[in-house]
Amino acid sequence: MGGTKLAAAVVEPDGTIATRAVVPTPVSPDAQTVAAALDGLVREVAERGPSRRLVGLGVGSAGPLDPLAGTVSPVNITAWRDFGILDALRDVLPGRPAVLAGDGHCMALGEHWRGGYGDRSVLGIVVSTGVGGGLVIGGRVHSGGTGNAGHIGHIVVDLGGPDCACGGRGCVEALSSGPAIARWAVEQGWSPGDRPADARALADAARAGDPVARRAFDRAALALAAGIVSAAALIDLDDVVIGGGVSGAGDVLFDPLRAAVAELAGLPFVTRVRIHPSTLGGDAGLLGAAALAMEAARA
Repeated sequence: MGGTKLAAAVVEPDGTIATRAVVPTPVSPDAQTVAAALDGLVREVAERGPSRRLVGLGVGSAGPLDPLAGTVSPVNITAWRDFGILDALRDVLPGRPAVLAGDGHCMALGEHWRGGYGDRSVLGIVVSTGVGGGLVIGGRVHSGGTGNAGHIGHIVVDLGGPDCACGGRGCVEALSSGPAIARWAVEQGWSPGDRPADARALADAARAGDPVARRAFDRAALALAAGIVSAAALIDLDDVVIGGGVSGAGDVLFDPLRAAVAELAGLPFVTRVRIHPSTLGGDAGLLGAAALAMEAARA
């Protein structure tokens, strides 16, 4: 569940996605409007699958969240504040476990499971409407004391930077999310013509050589690199896997990102971190959420 879209799938034990569906996240101040869209989506997918074989429900959401209470307060879904998402969905699969984790955790776990990272320490980053993250260390999600560890989008990388929706200032998300990148470019004089002024149009402009669009992605990559280098120094990471809609910009993002990481990193154990685009795309979060549900069912 994110600020742009809601996705659901039935996942087999080997990681095969049997059926899936996606809908836009409703833009509404009413919590139940957003919840109704999610409930309808999940029920539609569950009914397409063999419901008697479904062992549990895994939910990945933008944060912050409280996995024990089953509540979410996504920065980019303003209708939900301490919203009881697990309680709202339990009736879909009554009597079976329902677990909640951050969308970044689910993305990281999905990439780790299907990407062959073995015992390597992985930071997954989702760059989209916001910037989320999650950690897999020793083959297991590292969720921290409140379930919000790995939230790289809210590492401060610019002390004089723009305000962030989280209430902080100068966060990675405030400089590197899709809306932030496009907003800065428009402020610098970029125009998308007859297209929406979003990160996708900006990436196309950057690939075509537009200087403002290129500077916008360079600026975003530098902020993201600062967060990655800080995380690598703190956690001793092996790999960083980047997904989300903005990662679709490809080399326009990844070339300046790798260059900025190389420039900012100093210590040998920090410079060894490897940056990868997601190999699973939007499936990574679904697979990670399913892996958590399967684990809960086995417990």
